[in-house]
Amino acid sequence: MESVSIQNIKKKFGIIGYDYTLYRALEKAIQVAPTDISVLVLGESGVGKEFIPKIIHQYSSRKHHTYIAVNCGAIPEGTIDSELFGHEKGSFTGATSMRKGYFEGANGGTIFLDEVGELPLTTQVRLLRILESGEFIKVGSSKIQKTNIRIVAATNLNMTESIQKGKFREDLYYRLNTVQINVPPLRFRKNDIKFLFKKFSNDFAEKYHMPPVTLNEESLKYLENYSWPGNIRQLRNLTEQISVVETKREISVDKLKEYIPENIPSVSFSNHDNEVIQTSFHERERDFLYKILFDMKKNLNNLKDITFQLIKNNSNTRFIEENQQLMKKVFGKMIHNRDNSIFQLEDSSKSEEDLDYEEVEEDLSKNELSSFSLEEREIKFIQKALKKNNGKRRKAAKELGISERTLYRKIKQYGL
Repeated sequence: MESVSIQNIKKKFGIIGYDYTLYRALEKAIQVAPTDISVLVLGESGVGKEFIPKIIHQYSSRKHHTYIAVNCGAIPEGTIDSELFGHEKGSFTGATSMRKGYFEGANGGTIFLDEVGELPLTTQVRLLRILESGEFIKVGSSKIQKTNIRIVAATNLNMTESIQKGKFREDLYYRLNTVQINVPPLRFRKNDIKFLFKKFSNDFAEKYHMPPVTLNEESLKYLENYSWPGNIRQLRNLTEQISVVETKREISVDKLKEYIPENIPSVSFSNHDNEVIQTSFHERERDFLYKILFDMKKNLNNLKDITFQLIKNNSNTRFIEENQQLMKKVFGKMIHNRDNSIFQLEDSSKSEEDLDYEEVEEDLSKNELSSFSLEEREIKFIQKALKKNNGKRRKAAKELGISERTLYRKIKQYGL
């Protein structure tokens, strides 16, 4: 499998956001791609589940074969078996010729079964047979056929509840759910809303040949506190509507209230066990981690700046010539003098104000910080905060940007 990073995945598939749970979903997709195990993607309607099977197919050995996406909920119950498994001529009224189904047509490739929870029970039995043996029988035939296919399924239903109600087979659920990937709802990705809005705004500005719409601080806060029952799809539609209808390009809170009349605070609507707790926990962990990384980045830039000034003010040409490759790696660009004897360095260090969230993320993907121990840095952060606040955990946790409960767990974990 080719080397791939989450940053490359995001650029290739146009995925926007930096939330930990989103990264975890993408990370899992990359990890399972080279295998042939079945994957079940869980998430509410509109969160973007369709990206996961595309990533899995693209980075698998099946990428040069067929990829088919099937919306199981959009196909009538009377024709679903024919669509998936094919039929013989004359097998039912209207079957004027033999037809290949998706499982036969995508042989060697990947099939994405969206809204798999909507499949009729009779179709679920057929699907289970394919998962267990790769065998299927066309509608109106008695001949067993084989197919070699990778199945990725997705649903926005609570599968445990569907099984209890007898609407979904438990054995099929466990066959599909070899690996489970959860795509988070937008209300749990508050920090990503501004990035998504900006992306959609720019897209529609280009599409409709007009300046992009923008949000002020108050209107952005309003969007961040909204519950987003329609998730990213709803945000995209809202942005398009505002882009077309509104004449003023900066959107106020009052104007947003015309489109979202009731600003319902963000609450838990998750169908998946413990999703709220896990998401908020990981969000705090992520914020703490990025705080550490920003500090490390700042220290690295300060060190680069000092080194740059020392080399720049030193007339030791031989040292510069002998170490030009190393200095080019650190500073980015070397400039030859006309006589080709002395090299000048272009300062690539940045001040603390120049650092941004995405830059740290890119550095992580390049493993520039791999030689540093995040665990050691985390311990030092905690010790420093506790000492500064005379051992008072509540104040230390507030300064670190994490909950008191998380701090207590960290103290216990590291034996502080």
